[in-house]
Amino acid sequence: MSFWDILWLLVWSFFFVSYLMVLFNILGDLFRDHELSGGMKAVWVVFLLVLPAITAIVYLVARGKGMAGRAIAQAQRNEEAARAYIRDAAGRTPAEEIATAKSLLDAGTIGQDEFDLLKARALGVQ
Repeated sequence: MSFWDILWLLVWSFFFVSYLMVLFNILGDLFRDHELSGGMKAVWVVFLLVLPAITAIVYLVARGKGMAGRAIAQAQRNEEAARAYIRDAAGRTPAEEIATAKSLLDAGTIGQDEFDLLKARALGVQ
């Protein structure tokens, strides 16, 4: 196998993986969109299977702006759920964590730098 064969294999592998990423993003967006009917979702999926490259380009042009909005909304929902889970797992809210750290600082148990670290953790800054 020559150098050029390996180079072309790498180039085509890159494009194939890129295409798969686009395809999975489109499929994820289709099923994330609650405004699109089930029938239209099925039509998009069929076209993605029959004419994948052309359909992917058409989808990105026609619905690309909405894809970003839905992805951002989903990320925000995931972050809120994670924060709620962490708060529930610890049993205290960030305000309660900071109040506890402040009482430890006032009692002299911890220093200012440790208080700042605990406060940053409670607020999710780190």
